[in-house]
Formats: sequence, structure tokens, C-alpha cells
Amino acid sequence: MPHTAIEDLLRELAPQVLGTLVRRYGDFDAAEDALQEALLAAATQWPADGLPDNPRGWLIQVGARRLIDAIRADSARRTRETADAIRDPERLGAAAPDPSDAVIATLEERDDTLTLFFLCCHPALSPASAIALTLRAVGGLTTEEIARAFLLPERTMAQRITRAKKRIAEEERPFAMPSASNGQRGEWNERLDNVLRVLYLIYTEGHTSGGERLRRGDLSSEAIRLARSLSRALPDNPEVTGLLALLLLTDARRAARTGERGELVPLAEQDRGLWDREMIIEGVRLATASVRSGLIGPYQIQAAIAALHAQALRPEDTDWPRILLLYNALERQAPNPMVTLNRAVATAMVYGPQAGLDLTDTLADSLSANHRLDAVRGHLHEMAGDHEEAVACYTAAARRTTSLPERDYLTIRAARLRRP
Repeated sequence: MPHTAIEDLLRELAPQVLGTLVRRYGDFDAAEDALQEALLAAATQWPADGLPDNPRGWLIQVGARRLIDAIRADSARRTRETADAIRDPERLGAAAPDPSDAVIATLEERDDTLTLFFLCCHPALSPASAIALTLRAVGGLTTEEIARAFLLPERTMAQRITRAKKRIAEEERPFAMPSASNGQRGEWNERLDNVLRVLYLIYTEGHTSGGERLRRGDLSSEAIRLARSLSRALPDNPEVTGLLALLLLTDARRAARTGERGELVPLAEQDRGLWDREMIIEGVRLATASVRSGLIGPYQIQAAIAALHAQALRPEDTDWPRILLLYNALERQAPNPMVTLNRAVATAMVYGPQAGLDLTDTLADSLSANHRLDAVRGHLHEMAGDHEEAVACYTAAARRTTSLPERDYLTIRAARLRRP
């Protein structure tokens, strides 16, 4: 098996293995160390010995062995410290733990990534901390990627994740299965909002990845797979249905989002004949089903917006007035600077570019370091015919983005406007 294929497989399996180790041992830091050792062993042995029959099980077994060795070493150290303390009464403290406590049940081989999401969204954590920790431990996102999703500096996000790990470590059984009591309002249900947010952020990172690629198919595909699994488990939950519809309708456009050389193609310029019609039909059906009881959640509303875009055969057919109404409703339900930025675009399409620019002025502080604010302002200034301001905004956005395809698109857009 080629080295590149092994690297791709290890990248895909790493979050699943880490999540399983964390669930069984309850120690994020130790599990991460064990995972790295298991990945190193696989990268060394698999090219020479061949791929094992169960790569995921192999990694779990090696990682568990490393963790058990570490626990035994720690138990032996504590035993020695206790023996020394007995000889020195002034150092006598708590009794050493029974080494038998280090024996851990055999790890399950099944793919329980979705269950792990629920387990990591622990009620002892704030929603923001639970989501960040789950994205890092199970979702496989880097701290930089998570910080970008939360519009925070990477250092701030690293501190948040570290605090979350410490808070979880204080719990007696942090990864015990949540209670299913109280019917539909049991602890599983209480964690659902965070799990939906995690799946949404994983898809979003895959759909608009930084670096050389515009899209990370491994992340977006995994998010859709897990959303399908959750929808099968909760078929009558409108927000679960809405999230799956949103992801499908967004992913249906993937073939048209890039040109022959990998360059970004904006929505208004995409070849709509490349859109996946079967995925759109399924997404529209799910979006329609999700709103039968009313627009009561943010994913339902976003799915409805995506459905309106998907049903427009041409850019000029887009029902912008209805989209604006939906963004107004979304902002009331889930106020967020990015929602307001999208509402500014819809406002410009209905009432003109200046109305949209006026709305973006309210985001100067909250999105000051985010390239999307400058990119949108550049687009609106271009709509208004103010090419000088558009060039300045596009150039500023190009400097800030971490995505090379986006940077190239913004740079080319500015260059075209500079032409006499």
C-alpha cells in the first residue's frame, strides 16, 4: 500500500481511535500521547508488513497497550512513593492505589464516533468548551481550525481546550453513558444541541478549509455520514433533519465551486448544471419535512435558505426577499456576526449595495480580523461601482485569509478592477 494511502488512512482513523481511548481511559493527554505512539508504529510497520485486517482495531490495541504500560508505570511509582513514605512518617499521605485498578476492559471495535460526540459533550462543561473539546478529541480538527471556527485567537482556544480537559478530569466518571431518563428530555437530549453544532463545524471546516485546498472531503463526508446516522436515530427531530438537509444542499454544489485549476468559483458564477440534482432533491425534501411544525431552530432556517438557492435555475431567479426574511429570523434565533454578514449580502440584493454596506459597518469590531468581512465589503463596493474601495477591500481580505484558493480569487478580483 503506498505511503500516501497509509497516511490518508491514519488521518481518517486518528480521531476515531483517540475518541475511543479517551472514552475508555478518561484522560485526554495520556490518550493523545498513546495515539501518537500508535500512529508512529503504524507508519513504520504497515509499509513493510502490510496493512492489518482491522487497521482501526490495530491502532486501538497498540494505543491501549501504551496507556496500560503508562498506568502500570505510574502505579509502580506511586507504590514506591508510598513505601518511602511509610519509612518516613512525615511524608505519609494517601495509600497507594490498587494496581488492579489499572486493568481496563477490552476496547470495543465498533465505530461509535457519534456516541463519542455525545459522551464528550459533557454537562460539566459550558457549551462552547464542550464543542471545542469534542472537535479536538473526536472530530480531528486542529486547535487552529477550531479557533477559526469560533473567531478566536489560536492561543485563546488552546487555553479553553486545556481548561476543558482539566474540568473533565475532575469528574468521577466523565465518560459514563448519559442517562436516558425523563423520556425525550433525558441527558442525551440535553447534549443534542452541542452535537449538532460539532457536526456543523466539522462540515464547515471541510467545506471551506484553509491551506492549499478549498475543501477537505474527509471532514465534510464524515460530517454528512454522521448526520445521516443521527437522523436515522432521531427521524422526528426537526433540527436533526434540518442539519442533514443543510449539509446535503451545500455539498450538492461542490463540483461547481472550483475551476479547472482549483480556483474558487463564487455562487453567482457557478455552472449550475454541475450541481448534484439527486442530492438537491433529497435535501429539499428533508428541508421541507423539517419545517412542517414551523421554523423553530437555526438549522431548519439555514436549510430553507439553502433550498431557495438550490431551486434557482439561474442567479437572477434567486428569491432574495424570502432569503432576507429567513436571515432576519435566523438572526433572532441565533445572533452571530457571520449571520449578520450573510444578512448584509441579502439586504444588498433586495435594497441595494449601500444598505448592505451600512449593515457591515456594525461588524467592524466583531469581525475586524476576519477576511470575510473585507471580502463581502469588496463585493458590495463592486456592486456599487466604487472600484477603488472594492480593490482595497479585496486586497485586505486576500492578506488575511488562510485559504490559498480564496487568496488567489480575491487577488484576481482586485486585479481585474484595476484594469483601465
